[in-house]
Formats: sequence, C-alpha cells, structure tokens
Amino acid sequence: MAGRTDTKTRILDAAEKLFAERGFSETSLRLITSKAEVNLASVNYHFGSKKELIRAVLARYLDVFMPTAATEIKRLHLAPEHASLNEIFSALIKPLLDLNKVRNGGTIIFLQLLGRGYIESQGHLRWFITTHYGQHLSTFVQAVSASAPHIPPAEMFWRLHFTLGTIVFTMALADALNEIAASDYGEHNNTEAIIRKVIPYMAAGVAVPVISNE
Repeated sequence: MAGRTDTKTRILDAAEKLFAERGFSETSLRLITSKAEVNLASVNYHFGSKKELIRAVLARYLDVFMPTAATEIKRLHLAPEHASLNEIFSALIKPLLDLNKVRNGGTIIFLQLLGRGYIESQGHLRWFITTHYGQHLSTFVQAVSASAPHIPPAEMFWRLHFTLGTIVFTMALADALNEIAASDYGEHNNTEAIIRKVIPYMAAGVAVPVISNE
C-alpha cells in the first residue's frame, strides 16, 4: 500500500511542477512519467487519463482552499452590515496563504495552475470546479453581489473573471515584479504583501459603476 501511495504522490508532484511551468497542453504524459520515474501504466492505474490527472493536481489545493475560503466569507455574514468588497477579498488571504502548508510555494503554484486552466481553455476544469466546489463558489459570488448590488449579474460575471485574471497575472510575475520594486523603489514584498497590494485595486474595479454606451 505504501508503494502505491508513494507512486501516486510522485506522479502528482511531477505533474504539478510541469503543468505550472509548461502548461497543461504542452506537458505530455511521457514527460510526467519520465520526471516521476514511473511507467505509463502507473498513471493509467491511478488516474485513468490526463484530464483526471489534471483535476487531481488541482484538487489537492481546491480541497483545502474552497471550504476554508467559504467559511471565512460566511463569518463576514455574521456582521450586522454587508461586508465591503475589500473585506470579502481580504477574507481570502489566509486560505490562500494556507496553501503553502500543502506545498512549499503552494499559493503561487495554485494560482499558476488556475491561470493555466483558463488561458488554455480547459473546459473540463470549469466543469470539475463548478460540479465539486459549486456551493463554495456560490457563497463567494453571493457575498460579492450583495456588496455591489448596483452591478448586474452579466456584468459581474465579466468583472469577477477580470479579477481572477488580475491576481493570476500578478502572482505569476511576482518574482519579476519584486525584483523591479526592489531595484527601483527599495521595496521588498512577500507573497502576502503582494496580495494585499492588489486587493484594493480589484475591489475598486468590481465596484465601479456601469457606464452606459447609449
């Protein structure tokens, strides 16, 4: 049993690293088996397909992040007034940082994987996330919508995806941005500091009134 567990973990670890670095489409099962030092039969035995392997890699993070994030947002509902967008987004900081306990650098790895899924149009991932974590997603969307009732649902759809793109892009380039900030402005930021910098920007973007084109 221990051997099976070790093999499965090696496959997940190798796939995660390659997916984050190269993307899902550019990472073949042959590359994964080579890095994990296993044969293709082991991948098929544990996961059945590349799509299932991709989902399993993300599930290691989503299983930790989604319930914790939903709990933090529900806690805000106990307040007598609706939470602000800044408070709602800030409630995600601890759940995101807790992903570093899943794996060293887990916060950035998770956001890189999530970004890859959207950039490469991995439709099966959207189905997987909404099917398995839909209730948690609804908690977040409902909280944001209650805090910005002037934003129509269709417009909110776009703004939440713009928000996701902002945080994914920022964290994917965190190292490069940190080097520039240190060189040009003498700033030294860790992961939490960067997330806290981008939250007011995202909150303001979601809340800005809709401008009519008429």
